[in-house]
Amino acid sequence: MANEAVIVELLGDRGDVMQFIVADGTGIAKGAILQLTDNRTAAASAADKPVAGIAATEKVASDGQTTLGCYTNGIFDLVDSGAGNTVGVPVVLGGINTFKTAAAGDAELGRIFGKSLATAGAGATEEVRVLVGKHH
Repeated sequence: MANEAVIVELLGDRGDVMQFIVADGTGIAKGAILQLTDNRTAAASAADKPVAGIAATEKVASDGQTTLGCYTNGIFDLVDSGAGNTVGVPVVLGGINTFKTAAAGDAELGRIFGKSLATAGAGATEEVRVLVGKHH
């Protein structure tokens, strides 16, 4: 994959890692942004979905592993999906391992997973304060 998150600083208890159920047959790169799909179940990210967290380790396809720890609290270098954004704005998934500025209704649907720590142009990599499952 590409555009995986890079740790800048883990907050809370070393990133407040939470365990999620994942498919055994799927490979997941360390640093991949995972979307919440069902009862504490996570999968590769897509736009307009709630975020489970950021993969703390690599998951090899068909290795028998069906759980994966995800960081839910920290500062990460992430890639803007292409529109650019302003410092301090809430962010949501913009596509596979990318983010974009949140729009009206995203908070009510549980899609906001952090806020931008810089103003950046389209496609830029910047620091994002990730705090999954908390109010922003």
